[in-house]
Amino acid sequence: MNRIKEVLENKGVKQTWLAGKLGKSYNMVNGYVQNRQQPRLEVLTEIANILDVDIRELIVSTKTNDQRT
Repeated sequence: MNRIKEVLENKGVKQTWLAGKLGKSYNMVNGYVQNRQQPRLEVLTEIANILDVDIRELIVSTKTNDQRT
């Protein structure tokens, strides 16, 4: 699972804008945002660079002792 939706909302960025920056279709980006599809690591890295966030902000931790709030 990823946190792309939350990061986009926090940044005030639309999925269509991100799709244009990535050179991908809106449907592809929407799949990422809705967690129907997970981007490859290279794409996730590109999304993090475009949104100017650490890649870790886009990932949901599966560790039970995660300190993130």
